Amino acid sequence: MEPFIWIAAGVFLLSLVTSTLKVFNNWERAVILRLGKFSRMGEPGLNVLIPFFEKAYRVDTRILTMDIARQEMMTRDNVPVTVDAIVLFRVVDPKAAVLNILDYDETTSLLAQTALRSTVGQAELDDLLSNRDHVNQTLQRVIDGQTEPFGVKVSTVEIRDVFLPDTMKRAMAAQAEAEREKRAKVINAEGEYQAAERLTQAAAVMSREPAALQLRYLQAMRDIASEKSTITILPVPIDLISPFIEMAKRINVSATASEAAATAPEAPALAVRPDALLPFITPHVAETAVKGADNV
Repeated sequence: MEPFIWIAAGVFLLSLVTSTLKVFNNWERAVILRLGKFSRMGEPGLNVLIPFFEKAYRVDTRILTMDIARQEMMTRDNVPVTVDAIVLFRVVDPKAAVLNILDYDETTSLLAQTALRSTVGQAELDDLLSNRDHVNQTLQRVIDGQTEPFGVKVSTVEIRDVFLPDTMKRAMAAQAEAEREKRAKVINAEGEYQAAERLTQAAAVMSREPAALQLRYLQAMRDIASEKSTITILPVPIDLISPFIEMAKRINVSATASEAAATAPEAPALAVRPDALLPFITPHVAETAVKGADNV
C-alpha cells in the first residue's frame, strides 16, 4: 500500500510543479487568467502561476503566412479572372487576440478572401496586371483595418497569380502585336522625317558648291564599281541630256508641220471672163481689156 501512496504523491507533486512553473519562448506571450478573469501578461522566460487558480494561454507573436485560395471573380470591366494571394500578419496585442475573438487565424483568412473579392471587383483588368502594387496596398489597408480590433497586424498582401480565359489571352496578344506595329511605324516615320531633313540640308550645301555634287557622283560610281555584279548602272545627270531632248522635240515639230503641209488639199482655179469685171474697173482699163479679148 505504501508504494502506491508514494507513487500518487509523486505524480501530484509533478503536476503541481508543471502547473506552477511555466517557461515561454522568446516569440511567445501568455495571457494569464485567474479564476476566468484577466490577471496579467506572461513574458518570455520562467513564470510562476498559482496552481489550479491561474491558467495561461500562449500566443505566437511571429509573422505568420496565410495562403488565400483561388477566388473566381469579375473585374470592373466585366472580365472573368481567377486570383490567389498570400497574406503576412502577426499578433501585436495578445490580450485582444485571446479575449476579443475565438480564432483570429480563421477570421483573418475569411476577411482576406472577402477583401480580395471586393478589391479586385472594383479594379479594371489593366490595373490588376500593370498596377498590381496599388491593388496590394489597397488590400493591405482594408484587411488591416478589419483585423485591428482583435490585435492582428496585416503587414503585407501580395497577389500571386492572375489567371485569364484563353479568349482574353488571345485578344491581349493581338492588342500587344498591334501596339508593337504602331510603335514600329511611328519610329520608321520619325526616321524618314529626320532623313528628309538631312537630305534637304545636304542639297542646300551642294547647290552652293557644284563641285560637291560632282564629287558625290564620282563616289557613287566608285561604290557601284566595287560591287561584284555583271551589270553596272551609271546615273547620268539630267543636265547632260537636256540639249538632246530639246533637239528631238524640235525635229518632231518640224516633221509634224511637213506632214500637215503635204496632206493639205490644193485650192481650185477660178475662170473669170474679163468683161465680168467691167463694172468694177475704170473705163480706160475696161476698154483695154475688151480690145485684148477681141484680139484673142
